[in-house]
Amino acid sequence: MKLSKLIEDYYSSYEYRQLREETKVQYKYFINVMKNTQAEGKSLCQYNVEKITTKMAKTAYNEWCEKGISMANHVISTTRIVFNHGVREELCLLNPFANVRRRTAERRKAIWSRDDVQKLLSVAYSDFSTRNIGLIAHMAYEWCQRLGDMRLLTWDSINFVEQTVHIEQSKRRAEVFLPIEDDLFSMLVQQHEDFGFQPYVAPRPYAIKGEYRPYTLHKLPLFGRELMERAGISRELRLSDLRRTGTTEMVEAGVGIGQIMSVTGHANPQSVKPYMKNTLASANLALTQRQNRDKSTVDAAKEEYI
Repeated sequence: MKLSKLIEDYYSSYEYRQLREETKVQYKYFINVMKNTQAEGKSLCQYNVEKITTKMAKTAYNEWCEKGISMANHVISTTRIVFNHGVREELCLLNPFANVRRRTAERRKAIWSRDDVQKLLSVAYSDFSTRNIGLIAHMAYEWCQRLGDMRLLTWDSINFVEQTVHIEQSKRRAEVFLPIEDDLFSMLVQQHEDFGFQPYVAPRPYAIKGEYRPYTLHKLPLFGRELMERAGISRELRLSDLRRTGTTEMVEAGVGIGQIMSVTGHANPQSVKPYMKNTLASANLALTQRQNRDKSTVDAAKEEYI
């Protein structure tokens, strides 16, 4: 059986059909990356599955890593799902990707400045063709959420009466309920007037075959990079850093871990600790709070003495 046929069989399986629609879109993207990868002169999808070796799998994975370790890990995880389906259904004997050791991506630490955020939004909101990318970035920053969830956000998540948003995160199914800041709310009201006729809050601004679709995981960073270059934003930054930026700002403002988790959707306090880096702002806040406490203690002692 050729790999292309195995992929078709997986797409027709209950395992695939029961996935959420946005997950199906993501899987298809990663599977397309895999099947179109060249190996010894032809694409993997042209090979019989029994002819795909662990050596070929390692070579393919290393090639994917050149485009980014995080993306490569998504591709190999999805590829393993396809081959594991084949093994269970006795369509192939082995999963050649099973023993490929995945690399660990270095944790990013980049943080946007407030000025850079404002520059990006100013440029994005000045042009209808980029406004929706700006809105996705704005929501990711303001609510400390992942870009993937913001690009798929639908209007039924927004409560215009109470000025709140309900987000069900795709990664761990965490649910968060958040207030909407006035400036962002005003933008959402305008957006609803222009795009409220279809389900997505910030879809691609022009219909494709009569349908407004969300940005794909692949296209959003590319369009985002073009927008950032127009705004004069450093290439060291990414749109995906906006969630980290918003979370770090909460830490530096002295917000407690429990309250931060209620915004970000983290289930484990250990997941928040990487954001708690040693900065001048956080040190200054800690010492100021300490001094205020000491001053209150001294003042109370004086009053008692008097």
